[in-house]
Amino acid sequence: MYIRFVNYLDKINQYRKSKISNRNFLIILAVVVGILAGLAAAALKSLTHHIEEFLQSDWQWKYKYYLYLLFPMIGIFFTVLYIKFFIRKSKFETGLTPLLYAISKKSSRVEPHNIYSQIITAAITVGFGGSTGLEAPIVTSGSAIGSNLGRFLGLSYREITMLVACGAAAGIAGAFNSPVAGIVFAIEILLPEFTIPAFIPLLLSAATAAVVARLFYTQQLFFLVTEGWKINALFYYVILALLIGLFSIYFTKANYAVKGFFYKIKHPYTKIVVGGLMLGALVFLFPTLYGEGYITIKGLLKGDYLAVINNSIFSDYSTVPALVILFTVVTIFMKSIATLVTLGAGGNGGTFAPSLIMGGLIGFIFAYVVNLSGIAHLDVANFIVAGMAAALGAIMHAPLTGIFLIAEITGGYILMVPLMITTAISYAVNRSAQKHSIYTKVLADKGELLSHEDKDTTVLSQMKLKYLIEKNYPKVEMNDLIALRMNEIVQSHKNICAVTDELGDFKGVIYVEELFNELMQNENKDLVIASHLVQQAPNTINESDDLKSVLKKMEQENAWILPVINNENQYKGFVSKTAIFNKYRALLMRQNDYMG
Repeated sequence: MYIRFVNYLDKINQYRKSKISNRNFLIILAVVVGILAGLAAAALKSLTHHIEEFLQSDWQWKYKYYLYLLFPMIGIFFTVLYIKFFIRKSKFETGLTPLLYAISKKSSRVEPHNIYSQIITAAITVGFGGSTGLEAPIVTSGSAIGSNLGRFLGLSYREITMLVACGAAAGIAGAFNSPVAGIVFAIEILLPEFTIPAFIPLLLSAATAAVVARLFYTQQLFFLVTEGWKINALFYYVILALLIGLFSIYFTKANYAVKGFFYKIKHPYTKIVVGGLMLGALVFLFPTLYGEGYITIKGLLKGDYLAVINNSIFSDYSTVPALVILFTVVTIFMKSIATLVTLGAGGNGGTFAPSLIMGGLIGFIFAYVVNLSGIAHLDVANFIVAGMAAALGAIMHAPLTGIFLIAEITGGYILMVPLMITTAISYAVNRSAQKHSIYTKVLADKGELLSHEDKDTTVLSQMKLKYLIEKNYPKVEMNDLIALRMNEIVQSHKNICAVTDELGDFKGVIYVEELFNELMQNENKDLVIASHLVQQAPNTINESDDLKSVLKKMEQENAWILPVINNENQYKGFVSKTAIFNKYRALLMRQNDYMG
């Protein structure tokens, strides 16, 4: 049945190729991906908001508000439970790092379950109060749609990667109703090097998703009322950018610290309890931390400068400006902790929305303090918007995405110059201390990041030594009579032979040419044993070595071939420059396809 289906699909593909060019077919598929990703974005937002509305409804129970301490933990528990029982055969991962890994190392293969599992788990996590965003899950869901559609139709790596990027662009466009930001995000994060033809599928996919999502949500996310920016405020935008740049460095370091803390907790349910209780306490003290947190930013943009402290247990002190300032500053840092705790404890979501919230709050409190001091009068709304763009650009290492996303979702194109200045400076500050973003550092440390600055290292990092080990070389033991093994050695057509002891430990090599010379000159050639001819290898390769170090050893020893052993000195085979270079050329061609 399966074979018949594959043959039928192959016939359809052959017919399609004869009627439609690959480029035009890719454009059609981009529109399909856009429609599906737009529906996925609408479904995620709708499901999340329905959960939030149900939990915050006016049902009567005198102990109702105590549940708000437990809601985040309940959400994380349901998320972990879903993953355990419904995603058994494959690994479930959150954030954008797995997506980048899929492009770099897995031929752009994104597991099919991500199409729906990202939506379900993110809606549960955020709907119950998890302090993360919905954008990373919808990007992964959209990318999974593109990946699996391309693989189902038997497309090439280059074409599948393009559909993955189309899905990501469509996800952002659908989530924010911002097609331009979706395109820029896909190019900046997933396709750092692209050609103009690649722009067309992205454009259509993002635009289609925005239209589809708009059928379900017609309201703009934020409303910005501004008369523009003033030239004498530029100095303060620069100061704001420096502050956000420094904060983004803190956030990156906090990310690794919190991950390390939860990594030490081995039992998943212990993580849920510890993280859930921490998160519940934070949300109880700082209500802004509940869910995405966009409501607070909306209030601040409307001029409600007490939106942060309102509804908290400290709301009675909202008339004291110093307390409002202190409470907001603490909220900014607690938002970062709450986001990382949510993810560390097992919840799903991303740092996209939290970056916007933290940046907006920094922009607000900066302008608020300056205005209270009387030093200058700043437009608070403008600085909130600039802070959002700067934080997103610095934390994600995606300055263009930050600029265009904020301009689109606020309608603040008139603030393009301040957005450009703050985002560029904050990004430069972060980049001076962090070469890689929070999404790419883990991959870069493992040598698994697709880099366009050092293509040689990138291609070598994609190669695994275990797939290049040649095991068809002859092997003899130290006490073997060479005469009895000659047929095997000759028929192998190899010029080198491995020597081990009876336990398989590597002892050295025998060069076949020297073996023949010895046998021709030795009258007792039938009695020659391997230990008489064994020589120490110029060097050995450990099976866990990366290809860059393998080539370095070969250059140092001027060797074309070296033996491979494991940590216990067990012989595994040989690796040759020929095998490495052949694989290198194949991967380089594939990477060039990706860049095209």
